[in-house]
Amino acid sequence: MIQTKFTKMFGIEKPIVQGGMQHLGISDFASIVCNAGGMGTINITCYPGIEEFHEDVVKMKSLTDKPFIVNISLVPDLTKGEEIFQYIDVCAREEVAAIEFAGASPVEFMPACKEAGIKVIHKSPNAKVAASMARKGADVITIAGYEVAGHPSMDGIGTFVLANKAAKVCAEYGVPVLAAGGVADGKGLAAALALGAEGVVMGTRFVATTECPISDNHKQWLLDHTEKDTALTQKSIHNMARVANNMAAKLTLEMEARGTTLQELMTVISGKISKQCYKNGNVDGGIYAVGPAMGLIDEIKTVQKLMDDMVAEAEDVIGSLKAQIV
Repeated sequence: MIQTKFTKMFGIEKPIVQGGMQHLGISDFASIVCNAGGMGTINITCYPGIEEFHEDVVKMKSLTDKPFIVNISLVPDLTKGEEIFQYIDVCAREEVAAIEFAGASPVEFMPACKEAGIKVIHKSPNAKVAASMARKGADVITIAGYEVAGHPSMDGIGTFVLANKAAKVCAEYGVPVLAAGGVADGKGLAAALALGAEGVVMGTRFVATTECPISDNHKQWLLDHTEKDTALTQKSIHNMARVANNMAAKLTLEMEARGTTLQELMTVISGKISKQCYKNGNVDGGIYAVGPAMGLIDEIKTVQKLMDDMVAEAEDVIGSLKAQIV
């Protein structure tokens, strides 16, 4: 068993977190991660509104008695504070263990979380932001390396450097760091721990699980492709995304290269389209967020086996390294 400051903070067995996973971070899946000993995350973007979100939080609690995370992405200039407070109020009433904020600064929302006894996790793009958020009261930092699926930092710095630096600066405030980006197995977990992180966050690897609520076609595409098969799209609208290099991504890049409008881009990158494709199995029909960690994935596993195998491999790696010290 691997116990870290993070696992002790929440009373969980394994230092493994399932990321927000847009369209996939729902109770039916996140609860399985929790019951396997890690920490699952449900994402507010998966729901039409607050009422539906509340219903799934209640369902989550019926599926697991373990702590879980709610992911709230704050979009600069678009996020409505009053609406976010309503989501926090639901989390408070249902005694959610933690909220992970990403995007814009969550400082205005942190007092409400603290008052409700909700731990604040901040998904940070670099060590400077990580240190600032730790100083301002974040309980945990997720440091997102350039390898992450979805929205990596424009800085272009990989997880290996970011996790190392963030863990060092956040240690001054006693705040644990979770490494995200490029982790798919026990070796990655062991490496993250060696860099000073207290756990890992995974998205792409959890897509390749039996229980993930995405089509088998999407899972097979992931197995059939390598770490070279991702693309960075949406730079032209200052919302860079790392996604599968499928036909939708290629079309997006073509539009951006010739000059386009947000309205035209939305005919391809719309989340509604992607969500439909995740269900109907049309891999090329919509944007599909995956990272280069897929180059390390060669089979579909159950969530339980994946997490058990990761911890066992990490323990073997750490034991082997110890044995080399004479």
